[in-house]
Amino acid sequence: MALSGQITIAATGTAQQGSDVPGTLFALKAHPDNTDTVWVGEVSGDVSSSNGYPLNSGESVVVQVANLNHLWFDADVNGEKICWLALN
Repeated sequence: MALSGQITIAATGTAQQGSDVPGTLFALKAHPDNTDTVWVGEVSGDVSSSNGYPLNSGESVVVQVANLNHLWFDADVNGEKICWLALN
């Protein structure tokens, strides 16, 4: 059974850590209602436009990490969301 969820970036400039979900492959998708860019990275507490991977509304990427909490998320607009799906 796949696990899935959403992470809401409450405040721009304050990176949000991923949930504690063990796995190796995760699909990440910027929520279709987002109005700007969400930044993704394995940069402890400091992901931003200068070191993160950009996802605009509806864009997705598959990443390999041991746990979703190894990833951090920030956004250019308060309240943006990232949707995630554990693939294994």
